[in-house]
Amino acid sequence: MGRSQETSNKKEKEKKKLKKKQEKELKKKERKATTGKKSFEDMLAYVDEDGNLTTTPPDPTKKRVINSEDIEISVSKKEDLEPIDPVRKGTVTFFNDSKGYGFIKDHDSQDSVFVHINGLEEDVREGDKVTFETEMGQKGLNAVKVKLLKPEA
Repeated sequence: MGRSQETSNKKEKEKKKLKKKQEKELKKKERKATTGKKSFEDMLAYVDEDGNLTTTPPDPTKKRVINSEDIEISVSKKEDLEPIDPVRKGTVTFFNDSKGYGFIKDHDSQDSVFVHINGLEEDVREGDKVTFETEMGQKGLNAVKVKLLKPEA
């Protein structure tokens, strides 16, 4: 006759599983016994005059009546801003003629702005000072209407 396939290790694992299952069931029964059913009144929450949640209902004598015409909803007024000059100044930091694109470093914001050969109005090289305008492209700002900056006399 063959030996039993069950080892002591398997028996121990089965005992642990059974014990865990019984403990879980016991905890479940304890929770049900202690929680009980809550009434609807116990579940209500109120908001006081400061906007805080509380369990006590508001005092009806302190009730304020607000006329809906007195409520004003609008956008806050802003000071008239000076119109921003769309023409920026910068330096060409990189330009690849064969691929037709490059980058311009803005003098004011120090941002690097992409420029495509189609956005050029004059030929540019690296190190040239230029004026340009920006428009939003698919991947960020693009420089357009790029012109060489005339050297001041």
